[in-house]
Amino acid sequence: MGVVVVSRLRRRAGTAAPRARGFTLIEVLLAMVLLVAGLTLAFATLSAATKTASRGETLAQRSERERAVAGFLRKRIAATRPIPFAFDQATAVPQRFVGEPDRLRFVADLPDYLGQGGPYLHDFAIENDGDQARMLLSLSMVLAGETIKDPQPRPPELLIDGLKSARFRYRSIDPQRGELGEWQERWATPEQLPLFVEVNLVDRDGRAWPPLIVSLPLASASGGFVPEL
Repeated sequence: MGVVVVSRLRRRAGTAAPRARGFTLIEVLLAMVLLVAGLTLAFATLSAATKTASRGETLAQRSERERAVAGFLRKRIAATRPIPFAFDQATAVPQRFVGEPDRLRFVADLPDYLGQGGPYLHDFAIENDGDQARMLLSLSMVLAGETIKDPQPRPPELLIDGLKSARFRYRSIDPQRGELGEWQERWATPEQLPLFVEVNLVDRDGRAWPPLIVSLPLASASGGFVPEL
């Protein structure tokens, strides 16, 4: 009887579940490869998303800067009044609008938030420093056709920098043809206002700003002819 019990116990022990098998080296390497591939893909996706967000933020900042500068220029130039700020010593011709490729001078009422109000000479100047350009604005009070010198003049305000190039152009009626003439690099009749002023700006990376063309509503008050459009 005892022999039979021992025999049965031996048979049961022989049919017990086998011990758990560990991972092979190939399986471990494959898992590591898959893990590295997943991490690489996740890092590439995160990097691309970060670059896209950064690029979008840069574009948004650039667009906001363009809108702010263009809006300021448009409002100031459109507010030009046919008020002289000086007289030519040789010809006694009143200087109401002096326009050059890199400088623009005219009189406009200054908003209260920029100063004390009233007519002020707006002097926009473009300065080039090597391969960079910037635009500055100087303001001076005008009284009885003369520019009042401030005993303590303020330095010019920086309007925009980081430009590759900047220039002004002017357009009015061709007196011989009685129609709009070509764009001019210099305004030849300072006693009158042009009909249009164009501001061309190019960023340092070579990207041109949207064209800014400003109409001067009071051009006819200075002797200019405003065509019917």
